[in-house]
Amino acid sequence: MTQKIALFWPGDGRPKPNELALPSIEAATVQMEKALKKLGRNSYRVEGFLAKPHHAIEKLGPIDDPLIGVCVHWFYGPHTTDGVVGKDNPLLLASNFSGEWPGLVGLLNTGACLETVGRKHSRIWTDAEDWTGDDTFMERLDAWCSSGQIHYGEDDISYHAPISAEAAARASEVARQFRDRRALIMMLGDTSMGMINGYFGPRLLNKHGFTEHKVDQAWIIDRGKGIDDKRLDAALAFVKDKGVTFHWGEPGAEDFDESATREQLRDYLSVIDLAAEFKADCIGWQYQLGLLPLRPPSDFSEGLLNSTCRPESDGDTIACATEADQGNVLPMEMLKRLLKQKGLHQAVMFHDVRWGAEHQGRFLWVLLNSGSAGAYAFNHDPDTLQGVHSFRQSREYFPVPGGTFAGESLPGDVTWARAYIKDDALWMDVGRGEVVQLPEETREQWWQGTTREWPFMATDLGIGRDTLMAHYLSNHVAVAYGDVFEDMVALSQELGFKVRILGSS
Repeated sequence: MTQKIALFWPGDGRPKPNELALPSIEAATVQMEKALKKLGRNSYRVEGFLAKPHHAIEKLGPIDDPLIGVCVHWFYGPHTTDGVVGKDNPLLLASNFSGEWPGLVGLLNTGACLETVGRKHSRIWTDAEDWTGDDTFMERLDAWCSSGQIHYGEDDISYHAPISAEAAARASEVARQFRDRRALIMMLGDTSMGMINGYFGPRLLNKHGFTEHKVDQAWIIDRGKGIDDKRLDAALAFVKDKGVTFHWGEPGAEDFDESATREQLRDYLSVIDLAAEFKADCIGWQYQLGLLPLRPPSDFSEGLLNSTCRPESDGDTIACATEADQGNVLPMEMLKRLLKQKGLHQAVMFHDVRWGAEHQGRFLWVLLNSGSAGAYAFNHDPDTLQGVHSFRQSREYFPVPGGTFAGESLPGDVTWARAYIKDDALWMDVGRGEVVQLPEETREQWWQGTTREWPFMATDLGIGRDTLMAHYLSNHVAVAYGDVFEDMVALSQELGFKVRILGSS
């Protein structure tokens, strides 16, 4: 590689996150420039954040030099993808590995977006303050500078798993359910924040027992006008009585009060009415971005949907994937049905892969998402909302006050999964894991170092940092308590997914 290397900043679509990230991305860019210089390579910067798709098209499209995206915060996939698709110049996504500044989250999402459109790229990351002092990082960067690629081992990846007769029988019965009546996803808007890797569309969904119906998020506002005050009163009384701890009016959240929660419940009731009207099996909810100045965040509503204990419940969850992510709603609905078939509780959690670290000899991932984690994770009691805390979502990003649906996830064995597009086909990653209860001091250090207002799950996913960072095709994961690993592999195969096993199982 003899050309100069172009460094660019993929950005969020909102000015505030980019503004907050500026000191970190400037520091990371200086580190990358130093690392390249140490390897004898010259670089230059593409000016400013790429904060709109047209920025990527106009600024990256004309560049034929090798490209490095510097990743230190959350950013939108199209703000890279749209400028590099159809080209073959070497492309590297380079991330810090930080919970506070989750460049790794943006890297995983954008890497998956690039895979969706068939654009080759490589990935690299470091948690070192001085990037040149990380020998592994420098070796990988040198390999990319020399060849345009970085190769990672696949020792923890396989494509087959033994399946017991009992698991196969349960999977066969659940597959029959999908064949008898295709599962309908009610899509409230499109995928959020340009997450093109999370949208499959009817062409692919219909091959695997699913379909979709899109409902504009504006319907939430319209339907909310007709929600009777008595329903709102009853819903608010229900969540109070069932044990939610509301952090109303705390310092920094003075505008978060009972009326804000009441408005979140208005949206919840509007959505369950829509789900009943369309007989939807599960939901993809765009999250708040489109309604940001108009409605409170949907976290509290989404957490309730993923709980059996909820206002006007029929005794079941309605699997809800935040950000309208079909890559999670598919495994959530599949896992839910398998859990019920095995006699286990049906709640399935939606999480971000936010960060991770070594603890007592094994690598634990911090799974932490603002939206769709249900109450069962925090109490293992399907009949209460004990353990749920509702904090005000950050006013820096959410001008209309509203609360989260947070708590500390209890320990236990889990099955996890994720669907994604690769080579124009749908794949399903499946793995086993364990949620771990951390010592209080460690838990608070990790939680405070990420986002304390969001639900927390410290999890051994059965794979280390490098396997996930190098090969995983999302920043999202669906997690269910209980061992339905073999069942999920078998069901995925029966429904026509290509299956990849991550871990030693």
